[in-house]
Amino acid sequence: MGLSPTSHLPLRLVQVWEWQPYVHAPLVGRDAPRLWSEHQPGDAARKLRNRYPDLDVTADHFTGAPSEVLCDVAAESELLAIGSAGVDGLAGFLIGSVALATVAHIEQPVVLVRGGTTADDEHLPTVDGQPPLAMAFRPVVLGLDLSRPSDDVIRFACETAALRAAPLRVVHGWNPPVYFAYGVAVDPSWQADMGAQESDALRSALRPWREKYPGIDVIEHSVVGRPAHHLVEAGGDAGLLVIGRRSPRSGAAYPHIGHVSHAVLHHCPAPVAVVPHT
Repeated sequence: MGLSPTSHLPLRLVQVWEWQPYVHAPLVGRDAPRLWSEHQPGDAARKLRNRYPDLDVTADHFTGAPSEVLCDVAAESELLAIGSAGVDGLAGFLIGSVALATVAHIEQPVVLVRGGTTADDEHLPTVDGQPPLAMAFRPVVLGLDLSRPSDDVIRFACETAALRAAPLRVVHGWNPPVYFAYGVAVDPSWQADMGAQESDALRSALRPWREKYPGIDVIEHSVVGRPAHHLVEAGGDAGLLVIGRRSPRSGAAYPHIGHVSHAVLHHCPAPVAVVPHT
């Protein structure tokens, strides 16, 4: 999985209209919201074609359950991007159930972007009124679980960083054994030794990817504590945060997102890419 840095893919805009029998708009008419929805994809496509004349843009309008339609459409795509209606740090993607339901069931990578985010937000800010060299991109952050590292997730992050010529920050959160929490007397050097072991394990896991993508500046962070907390913190300065989740094909009876993904999607200020893996 993941998009090659040389990919030149078409963009398909999708609008899904779900009829709600309890919605009543007597002043504008019952059909006005549906008609507005039908016009939105075409209007957006025209604006994008003007801004990106070399981009192949198409637009479609569907009727049905949004998450089901998006999963069906994504099955024919390399990547699905979903916008959020969230407007502040507490709103996030939990404003609606569509994004969460789609992420839980989709088998392709999905990128979620908060409402109000612009393309300029992906770039480093100006310094003393001067733009960064060549509009440099903010770092790509990868949340890596060393207990089950996925090639699909790491490859996606590496290819995105390579495409943007951006640094790749890899965050691995870990916790000491439970007896530390209960204050059991242990040699203080044990925790330092465990930290060194976790750092070595992270370095070893990334070594083949450094060799495969020699042009990427890879920065490792092996940190103690809740992974979600460290990822959200790292996302404050990221252009994109990449996390993995078990694919719906992994055998789970009820597809869902894990608690780390849930927390990241709810609180991370940067766009988040969720990459399924088996």
